[in-house]
Amino acid sequence: MPTYEYRRPDGTTFEIMQKMSDPSLETDPDTGVPVERVFHAPAVHFKGKGFYNTDYGTKRRQREMESSAKEGADKNDKKVKDKAEAKSSSSDSTSSGGSSDSGSSSSTKDAKPAATKPAKKD
Repeated sequence: MPTYEYRRPDGTTFEIMQKMSDPSLETDPDTGVPVERVFHAPAVHFKGKGFYNTDYGTKRRQREMESSAKEGADKNDKKVKDKAEAKSSSSDSTSSGGSSDSGSSSSTKDAKPAATKPAKKD
């Protein structure tokens, strides 16, 4: 048997078990004051093709998405910055390393020139 919730005029609520075929209460059985039935939104979860778990938002998931978006942007900025620093430091060491190495013939053979990448063909 389903449980129905009713509200009194003072705002307090109570629950009562009734048959679905029974008419809704008009007065509180204990006090006799008029009451109205309280309706709640049903818990609906659509399943099947085209519906995703992320379509059903929660406060927790919203906080997680905001934090991951913020962290993701921060991480991406850090990666870009690290790559730029690594590239600039490697180009500095290559240019200074090549000019300071004047007597060794074996290191000259092993060192690759800076512009050895082939051009991309479309």
